[in-house]
Amino acid sequence: MLPKSKSSTDLHSSGRFGRRDDVNHLAGSFPLIDTLETYFDSRIDLLERRFKHHSDRLKQRAGIALKRTTSEALKRTKTPTGELSRLYDERSKEFEVELAKFKQKLQTRMGSVQKAWESATVVRTREKVSFFYGVMMVLATALMFGLAPEWIHVVYSVHVMYFLPTRFYVYKKKHWHYFLFDLCYYAQILCLVYIWFAPANSTLWIAAYLLSHGSLASAVITWRNSLVFHDLDKVISLFIHIYPPLVFTVIRHYYPNVEARFPAAIKVQQLEAMPSIFLNTIIYLIWQTLYWKFVLVDRRKKIESGQRTTSFSFLINDKRGVIGKVLGATPPQQREMYFMFGQLLYSVLTALPAIFLLYTSAKWSGAYILLLFGVSVWNGGGYYIEVFGRKFERELESLRKELAEATAAGYPGSGANTPQRQGHPASPPRGGTSVSSDPDETSSSASGSPLIVGREGPNEAVEGLSLDSDDKKNQ
Repeated sequence: MLPKSKSSTDLHSSGRFGRRDDVNHLAGSFPLIDTLETYFDSRIDLLERRFKHHSDRLKQRAGIALKRTTSEALKRTKTPTGELSRLYDERSKEFEVELAKFKQKLQTRMGSVQKAWESATVVRTREKVSFFYGVMMVLATALMFGLAPEWIHVVYSVHVMYFLPTRFYVYKKKHWHYFLFDLCYYAQILCLVYIWFAPANSTLWIAAYLLSHGSLASAVITWRNSLVFHDLDKVISLFIHIYPPLVFTVIRHYYPNVEARFPAAIKVQQLEAMPSIFLNTIIYLIWQTLYWKFVLVDRRKKIESGQRTTSFSFLINDKRGVIGKVLGATPPQQREMYFMFGQLLYSVLTALPAIFLLYTSAKWSGAYILLLFGVSVWNGGGYYIEVFGRKFERELESLRKELAEATAAGYPGSGANTPQRQGHPASPPRGGTSVSSDPDETSSSASGSPLIVGREGPNEAVEGLSLDSDDKKNQ
C-alpha cells in the first residue's frame, strides 16, 4: 500500500504556476538529475559560506588596520582619545558606505546583464537562431537518413548531452526541475546506455525499443508536442520524444552492417508478446518506484507548499484536460494511486503497436514516424496561427481603444470645424461623443475626422492614418 498524504487536497490545488500553452514537456529521469541537484546545491551553499567567511575576515582585518593606523597617528599627533574615537567611527561608517556602494554597483551590473539577456533584441536573435537551427536540423536529419543512417545515433547522442543540461539549468531557475524526474528523461538515459555501453544486450535493446516507440513516441500526440522552430523549449520537447523512435527505427530496419555495431538488433528477430510486455512493465515499475520514493514521498513538503511543481500536480489542476477531469472525480487520497496505475496501463497499451507491427515492418515503422512528425507540424501550425492571431487581435483591440480615446480627446466638438479630405466625404453626423467599454460600440461626433472608430471597425482609422502620412510626404 502506498502511504497517504496528510494534505493531499492541498497538493493538488497548490500549483503556483501559470498554465502555459506550450507545457508539453513533462517527463523525467531520477538518478542523474537528483545527483546533479544535490551536488551543485551543496557546492553553491559551500561557496556562499566561504565567501561570507572571507568577507568577515576582510572586515576584521580592515578594522584592525584602521585601529593601528589611528593609534600611530595619535602617538605622532597627540590627538585626544575622544577625537580619535570620533575619527574611528567616521572612518568605519565611510568604509561601510563604500562597501554598500560596491555591493549595489555589483547588483546593478548583474541586473543590467540579465535585462540585456532578456531584452527584445536578444530574444529576437535567440529566436532567429533557434528557428534557423531547427529548420536546418530537419533537413540534415532527412539527408542523414538517406545518405548516412549510421550517423543518426551519433547526432542524437550529441544533442541529448547538450539539451538535458540546458533544460535542467532553465527548469532549475524556474523551479520546474521536478518535471525532469518524469519517464521520458529516464528513457533517454536508457537509450544512451544501450547505444554506447551495451549494444549486444538483448534485454536492454528490447526495453529501449519499446520505451522509445511506446510511451515516448505517443507523447508527441498525447502531450501535443509542436514543431515551433523559434521556440527552443518546444524544439527540445519535440526532440526528446520523436528522435529516439527515429534512431531505433533506423537501427532496426535501415542501419548498414547492423550486426557489427548493434548485435542485439540481429539477435532479436521478433518480439514475443508476453515476455516483451512483462519486460516493459518491469522497466516502468522501476522508474515509478524511484519517482514515488524520491519525489512524491521525500519531497512532498516542497510540493504541498507550492515551492515545486510536478507533472502530477500540473495534470490534477488542468481541469480542461481528460486526465485532470478523471482525477478530479476520484477521492483525493486515492489520486496518486489512480494516476500511477493509469500511467502503467498507458505504457503497456502504447507498446503494443511496437510489439505486433512496427518491429517486423520497415514500412509501418516509417509511416509511424511520419505520423508523429505530421502531428507535430499540425500542432506547430496551429500554434503560429492561433497564438499569433490572438496576439494580433489583442493589439488591434488596444489600437482601436487608443484611437477612440484620441478621437474623444482631440475632437470634442460637433465636427463642423473639422477640415474635410478631398475625395473623402464626411461621415453622417452623430449625436455626440461617447466611448463605450466595447470598441465596436464606439461613436464619435467628429464626422470628418480620419480617426473615426465606429461600427465599421478599425479599417477607416488605419486608412485615415495612412492618408495622413501620404499628405505629409507630399508636402
